[in-house]
Amino acid sequence: MNWDMIEGKWNEFKGKAQVQWGKLTDDDLDIINGSRKELAGRIQLRYGIAKDEAERQIDEWVSRH
Repeated sequence: MNWDMIEGKWNEFKGKAQVQWGKLTDDDLDIINGSRKELAGRIQLRYGIAKDEAERQIDEWVSRH
């Protein structure tokens, strides 16, 4: 699956994202609203990791869906 598909079906993927990154709040998921850049930023913020690591985690997550 590619990001465009996830972005288009974000409401369906919010729950899956929250399972993957449990520190993301409902408000975070609403703000992300399908934006990969926003998701990476929120993961960085909540987990205190570098942008590259957040992007790697997102790539891995996308490849599983």
